[in-house]
Amino acid sequence: MARATPPAPPVEEPPRVLLWRWRRNPLRRRTDLAQGWIAAALLVAVLATTPVAMFLVGDAAYRHYLETARHQAATRHHTPAILVRDAPRHPEPGSDEAKKALYPASVRFTDPHGHTRTAKADVEPALPAGSTVRVWVDNESKITDPPMTMTQVRDHVMGYAVLAAMAVPLLGAAAYGYASRRLERHNLARWDAAWADVARRWTASR
Repeated sequence: MARATPPAPPVEEPPRVLLWRWRRNPLRRRTDLAQGWIAAALLVAVLATTPVAMFLVGDAAYRHYLETARHQAATRHHTPAILVRDAPRHPEPGSDEAKKALYPASVRFTDPHGHTRTAKADVEPALPAGSTVRVWVDNESKITDPPMTMTQVRDHVMGYAVLAAMAVPLLGAAAYGYASRRLERHNLARWDAAWADVARRWTASR
């Protein structure tokens, strides 16, 4: 005869810990409720200020880099230059790496003021002396990078906007951590005071 299977023991419901700081219980302290409200307030503040910070930082970055790009476009000139010596050869001619590589070489060019200058510029490998290359020159007759493009401006703006989006939650977390430590110190101070009072009573009762 088959033995009856005993009923399974009742499954104990796990303690409810969600939003426990707002639940009334004899162990909840005022500081626990305060910490809960601080967390809620900081969460709302972070959610509200993150898009605002992204917009403000992104707008400021856009204005700055757009003005920088315009200034560079007005003060930098694309001018031809003559290679003074043969450019270095790439160790793997014809490779994909060789097509993208640039080597510093001496070039001679005429600056915006009409003076002949000699300087170093990045050129393609294996170019023979006398080859014509084009370089960017600023108003100080120095070879420089080309002016910023709108794509580069947008990349910088997006980078700063992302940094702002990351900074706001970090600041919120730091504020919550600071408030939690202050409340914890307050709790420990009250705990010490309570134990000192109990110890005094025990000593007096003996």
